[in-house]
Amino acid sequence: MIEEITEQKTSAHPAANDRITIRGARTHNLKGIDVDIPHNALTVVSGVSGSGKSSLAFDTVYAEGQRRYVESLSAYARQFLERIEKPDVDHMDGLAPAIAIKQKNTTRNPRSTVATATEIYDYLRLLYARCGAVTCLHCGGIVKRDTVDEIVTALLALPEGTRTYALFPIVRAEIKLEPLQGPGVPEAEPAKPAKKPAKKTAKTVTTNIAAATLTDTLKDRLLELRRRGYNRLFQHGQIVEFSTPESLLELNFDEPIFVLIDRLALSTEIRSRLVDAIETGYRESGEIQFHTVPRGDEPAIKQRYSSAFECTTCHRAYREPEPRLFSFNNPFGACPRCQGFGNTIDFDPNLIIPDRSKSLMNNAISPWAGGKYRPHHAEMLRAAKAHNIPVNTPWYDLTAEQQRVIEEGSGSFPGIRGFFAELDRKKYKLHVRVFLSKYRGYATCPDCRGTRLRPEARAVLIHNKNICEVSALTITAASEFFDALDLSPAQMEIAGKVLEEVRQRTHFLHQVGLDYLTLDRLAATLSGGEAQRIQLATSLGSRLVGALYVLDEPSIGLHTRDTAKLIHIMEELRDLGNTILVVEHDPDVIRAADYLLDLGPGAGELGGHLLAAGTVDEVSRNPNSITGKYLSGRATIPVPKIRREPGREKLKLTGARIHNLRGVDLEIPLGLLCCVTGVSGSGKSTIVHQVLYRALMQSLGQASEGAETSNSSLAHLYRELSGTHHLNDVVLVDQSPIGRTPRSNPVTYIKAFDDIRALFAAQPDAKRKSFAAGAFSFNVPGGRCDVCEGDGTVTVEMQFLADIELPCEECNGTRYKNAILDIKYKGKNIYDVLNMTVKEALVYFAGHPRIVDKLYVLDEVGLGYVRLGQSATTLSGGEAQRVKLASHLATARSITNRATTNEVAAKARSRTLYILDEPTTGLHFDDVAKLLAAFRKLIDGGGSLLVIEHNLDVIKSADWVIDMGPEGGSGGGQVVAVGTPEEIAANPASHTGHWLGPVLNATAHHEPIPASV
Repeated sequence: MIEEITEQKTSAHPAANDRITIRGARTHNLKGIDVDIPHNALTVVSGVSGSGKSSLAFDTVYAEGQRRYVESLSAYARQFLERIEKPDVDHMDGLAPAIAIKQKNTTRNPRSTVATATEIYDYLRLLYARCGAVTCLHCGGIVKRDTVDEIVTALLALPEGTRTYALFPIVRAEIKLEPLQGPGVPEAEPAKPAKKPAKKTAKTVTTNIAAATLTDTLKDRLLELRRRGYNRLFQHGQIVEFSTPESLLELNFDEPIFVLIDRLALSTEIRSRLVDAIETGYRESGEIQFHTVPRGDEPAIKQRYSSAFECTTCHRAYREPEPRLFSFNNPFGACPRCQGFGNTIDFDPNLIIPDRSKSLMNNAISPWAGGKYRPHHAEMLRAAKAHNIPVNTPWYDLTAEQQRVIEEGSGSFPGIRGFFAELDRKKYKLHVRVFLSKYRGYATCPDCRGTRLRPEARAVLIHNKNICEVSALTITAASEFFDALDLSPAQMEIAGKVLEEVRQRTHFLHQVGLDYLTLDRLAATLSGGEAQRIQLATSLGSRLVGALYVLDEPSIGLHTRDTAKLIHIMEELRDLGNTILVVEHDPDVIRAADYLLDLGPGAGELGGHLLAAGTVDEVSRNPNSITGKYLSGRATIPVPKIRREPGREKLKLTGARIHNLRGVDLEIPLGLLCCVTGVSGSGKSTIVHQVLYRALMQSLGQASEGAETSNSSLAHLYRELSGTHHLNDVVLVDQSPIGRTPRSNPVTYIKAFDDIRALFAAQPDAKRKSFAAGAFSFNVPGGRCDVCEGDGTVTVEMQFLADIELPCEECNGTRYKNAILDIKYKGKNIYDVLNMTVKEALVYFAGHPRIVDKLYVLDEVGLGYVRLGQSATTLSGGEAQRVKLASHLATARSITNRATTNEVAAKARSRTLYILDEPTTGLHFDDVAKLLAAFRKLIDGGGSLLVIEHNLDVIKSADWVIDMGPEGGSGGGQVVAVGTPEEIAANPASHTGHWLGPVLNATAHHEPIPASV
């Protein structure tokens, strides 16, 4: 079969080898498997969680590709190669240059955006520098350089025979550029003090012109012009010969004087003569003027043209745009106040106007609500009346212009900003400083309004939009803008290729389902799946050929509707002549594969075998393949026979208003499995994480990380939240890491390591050596290795390369001193125990219920393959989320076990709302069933679950579904449908329902799940 695939795919791009050959792969839990991966094909690796998919794709194939690349580097880099761990494989051949695109978002740079990450912004800077129209900052006029052809065309458009004088000023125009100011920008040289003009007397005027009104510089200039053949001056329509000094007495040197180049009667025959006159004026003074001779009562026409880059109206000179002017990472282009970050420590609008549902009359402006500054409230109402601003309308319903008047003031009304500016001048008083501190925080930069660029950059327009306005567009809107952009032939010659690159990259971002993101969205705020798809779009834009792309579940966070776009972009990468190796669980991506590898049968030590390889149909028919059973319909996740019905207990959130939410009302029944669904960017995470969770934390009197807890700090996010008295606690189980250091691991997170350390401390050898439980901890000094401090690794700085983590040479990666490793229980030391998988540890610790109960919940949520001491930094977002879920399951089970006399009271104590964000990330079909069983246990214990999810198996198993949409970004932010999965499937307005209906029908009849794409 593989021969057929490679024959089809390599016809256009022949390669030395038609496949990647792997023999004897034993990395981690792989059992010496032999694998062939066809070149120029889309190969998917599937299998249950922990079966060895990532070990094969990333730790074997990509790791060997990376190692071979480093071998080609300098001797300095190669000196570290002997210490870099090689993949445990007998033979590997046919390997192409490898590129890994993982699902983790590692960007922490506050300056990085979607546009910079995809190189779109680099092309935009070049496009605006070469094709942008510069507008004057002072008068709004067009800033440009007058070319000879443009001047000739304008003059010849005048009536034929028009008589005109070609002139240039006697003094060369001095171009004075307004200096750019800000950190990092070189300071302009101070201007030299002007010479004091000579005093005038009647005697000197009549006898010595050079000593009176004619300065030495001007005299030298006139003599120079006379020597070069110019002998006529022009002022106020009069021509004056200056062959002798006395002839200059007729001129007023306090007013402009011009040198006459030529007298012309305009016609097409004198075009070359006209060109010569213009070039002469530019050469002599940098500008030229044409004064027409009036005909009859017609006024004279004066036209001025300049070779300098200046405003055509007020003649202020500017620097010509260059790419660095549009970079907020460069001091030359960054806003001087915020230095390119877009925000500063200033007066926070959310503190000044804490409740945006209030009106101006109802004290929306907090500083003027009462006390000493109450008179400003009355002044504001008078100003509002004068500008026809409604005072009984909620603040968020006022127009942007009406809000601007209140904020910045108008006429005698200073506005909010003027009020604080006045107070700031009195901050030498203690009570004023205390008052001002209540309203300070991180706020949008008032100079650049968050655009991060200096005014000179924002004054450059293309089709009436500056680069900041274009960056604020969504991918969809930006794609439409650039597709409709019509450049002149000359501009297309200069920037046609640049524009084509921008168009391609916006189309690629649209293809991977990120059309709802804005170009200026900070890269650090993207989810792992979004960051991965941005890298995928960037790779497609780079048009590489002959590379190996290794992808880690690119469908994460993607709605079923958009999976087709993702598959299409992977097929485009393949058709360019690349090899695509994807670790994936999504059934649609699996079905789109040219070649499928299924690993298993179990997780951890029970996995690592190649169960099936071939086309999707071949794997589906293979009786050994677990994935094949689900693809063929032989195994399914059943729809619940009875769904829990909503009761009286429910949360009701009204008026949610942030990002794309516009006054959304949400009703969440408690005691159920409730799913929040919708296309990517529809507002699911916004309403659940940023509004509901923070509001619940505030209502329950708890502090959330990074969230304010004052009564007024969240008032602008929603109008009202009711039903919180039904809850005792709210828990957010998200995909953030469970720890930031290599010493954090699952067994410490679920509190099982304390009991394990106590068990080892109780051993006879430990007691004889006086080792307490703390000696078996790698988090505190004592028994841990002193060199690596319990990390097991040391970091080597590579200077021009990324730092490399290598095993500690002192402890060989065991983290402990030799004396600690000598203490054993059942023949294994503490290092051996930490290297066990959860399933192995359950057998090993049989007879110790305190340890077994805590480890069992990890197996319940599908993490039986994870090793007890696995570093938290190596866990995926989905694995970290399930570790947290296991911790809460263990807590709930502990409460239930203690409820011996009053089970109702135990349930009341566990009335917790669990909020989960895509918990199926990284889970196989078989593991999703385990996760749903864990959900049922939490609900049976008195809890409620609110799950953000795209997985159709979870959605069909939910008791209640809230579908957001209808689209992403500005097209979303609404509740489209609510009800049971069957009701959602019957709703024609729901995109989720469109895909959910066939899945419900297929599951009910035990048929193969239909392909969504």
